[in-house]
Amino acid sequence: MQDDETAQPAEPGQEAFPPPEQAGGRRRRSRALAALGVLGELLITLGLVLGLFVAYSLWWTNVQADRSASAAADRLRGTWAAGPSTPSAAPGGTATPGVPPAPKQFAVGDDVGFLHVPAMGGDYQVLIRMGTSTEVLDEGVAGVYEQPYKAAMPWDAAGNFALAAHRDGHGAKFHDLDAVHKGDAVVVETKDKWYVYQVDSTLAETSKYDTGIVAPVPARSGYAGPGRYITLTTCTPVYTSRYRMAVWGSLVRVDDMDAKRTPPPELRHS
Repeated sequence: MQDDETAQPAEPGQEAFPPPEQAGGRRRRSRALAALGVLGELLITLGLVLGLFVAYSLWWTNVQADRSASAAADRLRGTWAAGPSTPSAAPGGTATPGVPPAPKQFAVGDDVGFLHVPAMGGDYQVLIRMGTSTEVLDEGVAGVYEQPYKAAMPWDAAGNFALAAHRDGHGAKFHDLDAVHKGDAVVVETKDKWYVYQVDSTLAETSKYDTGIVAPVPARSGYAGPGRYITLTTCTPVYTSRYRMAVWGSLVRVDDMDAKRTPPPELRHS
């Protein structure tokens, strides 16, 4: 005789109980899907955080650095406009007639002047500040090397005026340094002079530990002996700090500054 209860099919709209192994499989799949959902949400969150970090590093730090450098540039030009250079003084403390003013001695953090490189833009200008620490360069300036070699200043009789600046973020003042080539002009503007250099050679890539590129007679530059040189350095490739690139130039002319601060021909737009 057949058991009516076991033979009775499920009523329409109702599902018969699945076997235990099928129910276990469904639970495992449900847990796996939940875990994947959580992982997806975490990845989306991580992507947003990374996107915000990139925006901060490559955009907002540029905005902050440009504001800081612009304010410092205005202050420096205001100081220049305030009066003449301090005259040189004799041991007794009075000015010595007929003796030109002694060059100012600059300390780390002091603003020196401005760097103009037409190959990086017709109106390209960057404030020059003593020092190459992160704190200095993050202000959107070109920093003067103090170590491993103390850079010579443009008015010194010989030496290498070596500068560094960020290529990306914090003003990215040397972002287009790879656009500078042999024969291009590089001009340093101080309170009283225009120092005009001509690029003699470039180095696309070298180790970040290659300190010789900023030596008084820079290694691999092609210079055989002392001279009045300028060196511009930055990180490469773009968005990394793995290597360094360098641009080297030599002084070709010094122009006196007139009352109107008329730029040299190399900086005049046609």
